[in-house]
Amino acid sequence: MKYAGIVLRNTKNALSSVEYEAVHDALLSGGVFLDELTFLAYDVPSEISAALSRFSLECDGVFLVCDGVLLDFARSAVCAVTGGSFVNEYILETKRCLYAVLPHGREGADIVKKDLLARINRRRNDSYSRMVYRCVSAPAERLDNALALARKAAQDMLFIHAAEKFGDVRIEVIYNQKTPKMIADEVVRILASELEGYIYALEDVSLAERLVTALKLHNLHVATAESFTGGGVGRAIVQVPGASAVFYEGVNAYDTKAKKERLGVSDFTLKNKGAVSEEAAREMASGLIKQGNCELAIATTGNAGPTASGKAPVGTCFIAIGTKERVRVFRFRLSGDRETVTETAVNLALFLAYKEIK
Repeated sequence: MKYAGIVLRNTKNALSSVEYEAVHDALLSGGVFLDELTFLAYDVPSEISAALSRFSLECDGVFLVCDGVLLDFARSAVCAVTGGSFVNEYILETKRCLYAVLPHGREGADIVKKDLLARINRRRNDSYSRMVYRCVSAPAERLDNALALARKAAQDMLFIHAAEKFGDVRIEVIYNQKTPKMIADEVVRILASELEGYIYALEDVSLAERLVTALKLHNLHVATAESFTGGGVGRAIVQVPGASAVFYEGVNAYDTKAKKERLGVSDFTLKNKGAVSEEAAREMASGLIKQGNCELAIATTGNAGPTASGKAPVGTCFIAIGTKERVRVFRFRLSGDRETVTETAVNLALFLAYKEIK
């Protein structure tokens, strides 16, 4: 079976972008791999017709992804080439080929999962299963080596897809009933052993979901004291349904005065070590624990840029994880723009907190 994708761009609006990745990932999750992906401008209809005509002859499925304002145009283009009509708002089927015109982003991904994959499986008389690994902060070299070893062991009999966002990596292993169990088991063994210590879930759940589950299991409450992450850690936690059972409070102590008055960071630390320091992070977490309202404290302080601050180069951050028994502080030097540094630090904080109590 062969499949192709067309990403249709609205060139009249230079600021718009087509978020096709979510749709692509949804297709991958069902074992549908695009043999060819092409990007075309909607205002060059001859190129669109040529691509559709070629894919109609070569492929078993053709999937167009575009902004919502172009859906009608895309459907018309497909109908003109095939002479057919859509069975619903998004799908047209002929004896030779299956076509789908999908809105970009999460909406299109949901259509793929709820309708399109089932139609594809009926046509190819096959079904696919998947395993998902979630891991954080694995060194790039180690992650690349693990994926290389796993793909070699797969012998082209299953598919391994990895996606990373702010240090949080999602690895998907896709296989069907024809995949020998011995090969699938070996791929699982390789990923589990090579990424040991970095894996936080063997299912498709987020870091925050994993942490909230662990907190509930151990009957613990968590509080956060954040500086440069600006409440990102607390926000991630409270977005999980049921987080109110374990989340006590989030303190955004951005100013040094707030760190001192709200969390008890000492004058000595602020004057001699600075607000971005191991000592400041430790005292921020300790301040939450001393108040007696939580059993787990998460504190973050750092410099996300764009300029260096005192002794802290851009990307420097300290994350403290505190319990009634101890406070551990971790230092990182992160790279990237301001958003990348802060969001990566949020994921690291959630992961370190989870490891502390799992």
